[in-house]
Order: sequence, then structure tokens, then C-alpha cells
Amino acid sequence: MPQDKIPHSILFCCDHNAIRSPMAEGIMKRLYGRSAYVQSAGVKSDMEIDGFAIAVCDEIGVALSNHRSRSFEEMQAWGDDLGGFDLIVALSPASQRLALEMTRVFHLDIEYWPIMDPSGLAEGREAKLAAYRQTRDQIMSKMVERFGPATVDGAGPERQ
Repeated sequence: MPQDKIPHSILFCCDHNAIRSPMAEGIMKRLYGRSAYVQSAGVKSDMEIDGFAIAVCDEIGVALSNHRSRSFEEMQAWGDDLGGFDLIVALSPASQRLALEMTRVFHLDIEYWPIMDPSGLAEGREAKLAAYRQTRDQIMSKMVERFGPATVDGAGPERQ
């Protein structure tokens, strides 16, 4: 898929759908508006959205507090067919493996973005926030590199 081209539908995935993939989903919607249908999922959905992820995304105007974690299996059970996405972006090795396994019969693009998992990397609130900000900023940088400049807030055209 060519760089600077926003696909019509994107699924971001990571291990638990509690930190990286919800951040990516929220940031994508914030930067590119309705230019794509965007969802996120995890290999497992055994965790709630992480409070530090909520805090660092709030800093940039991305609200994650209403996010509900879901797994690939739950997505499919609720009617979201993985084959219906134009692009799956895996943010962890485990999610990349599962995405490849579950979509091997579909013609869609799967990309792996090596985004740092900030959980457990630091001690103390400020150090943890710094690690989560680093992850948030990695996601934003990779997004702009992959999809081009933001298309909301007058930064560019938005697909209708």
C-alpha cells in the first residue's frame, strides 16, 4: 500500500487492547477524522484501558476513557470481519502473528510497527507518564510517516 495513502478501513492491534492499540485508534481518529473506519483489538481482552494511556492521550485531546477492550475473537463474534479491513497494523509481535494467522485467506495488508510497550518500564508516576508519552509519540510519528500530515483542523482534505 503506498505511503501517504489512507486506507478506507484500519485495524490497530496489540497484546491486550489496553494501551498501544487504543492509543493508535484514538490518535488516528484525532489526526485524520473520518477519512478511515478505525478500530482496535488485542490478542486478549483481559485488561481494562490503562489509566496512564488515558492520561497521556488526554494531553493531546484524545479521549480514551470510554474505550472497552476487545480481542480478535470478540471482534469476529460481534460481526467485525477481519477480512473487511484494508489494513491491519500490528503494534506487538504477538498481535502480528495472530493477525497473519487469522487473515491468511484474505487479501489485505498487514504492517508491523515496533511500538514500545510502556507498562512496567518505570517507577513512580512521572517516570511512568514519560514512558507512556514516548509510546504515544512513537505512534503519532509512525502515523504521520505512514499516512502523511493530519487532515483535520484545516491541515488537509478529509475523505467524505
